Amino acid sequence: MNWDTIEGNWKQYTGKVKSQWGKLTDDQLTVIAGKRDQLAGRIQEAYGVSKDEAEKQIKQFEDSA
Repeated sequence: MNWDTIEGNWKQYTGKVKSQWGKLTDDQLTVIAGKRDQLAGRIQEAYGVSKDEAEKQIKQFEDSA
C-alpha cells in the first residue's frame, strides 16, 4: 500500500499506528494527520531513534498496512 492511501484514510489507520507506536498520543496523531515526515519526527522524539530508523519503521508499517 502506498502512503497516499494511508494519509487519505488517516482516521481509519490511527488505531494501527497507535498499536505500532504506543507512545504516541491521540493528540499527536491528530496533529500528524497522516503526514509521513511529521510521523517520523514524532517517532524519533518518542523512541529516541534516528531519522533513518524511523523511516524504516514507517516503511515496514506501510508494507504491512
